[in-house]
Amino acid sequence: MRCPFCGNEDSQVKDSRPTEDGAAIRRRRQCPACGGRFTTFERIQLREMLIVKKSGKREVFDRDKLARSIEIACRKRPVSEERIERMVNGVVRRLESSGEAEIDAGVLGEMVMEGLQALDPVAYIRFASVYRDFREARDFETFVGSLSVVARSVEPDAPMEPDQQ
Repeated sequence: MRCPFCGNEDSQVKDSRPTEDGAAIRRRRQCPACGGRFTTFERIQLREMLIVKKSGKREVFDRDKLARSIEIACRKRPVSEERIERMVNGVVRRLESSGEAEIDAGVLGEMVMEGLQALDPVAYIRFASVYRDFREARDFETFVGSLSVVARSVEPDAPMEPDQQ
């Protein structure tokens, strides 16, 4: 493994252990040339998956890009890195278990939306605003209003507002 500090081609593994969910191996490494320490993660990749964009363009699935987009949606929210990592792992497992080599970007977006809805409502709305391409404040109002209607239908015993009685 190449050292990220000095570019040396060799590094020594000092510690290896599985991640909490067992989906990867975390390795602590040290460069013999500069003494720098860094962490790498080793994951199983069953096959290369392609994401088919709306334009028809095909792009290699990038787990790190998925994680970054979820982290951006969760920025400054009370969501731990571990929960984000578990969500990313869950989405990747679902994609891999689908058996498809090409996945429509819309399918991936809906999987992320489902995960974020369970993770954090504000992150869910943030992601939806980009994914569904909100153009104006009315788009937010409509989306949040539809969430309220769904929440009321799920919670039939929820107390009604005074103006609804």
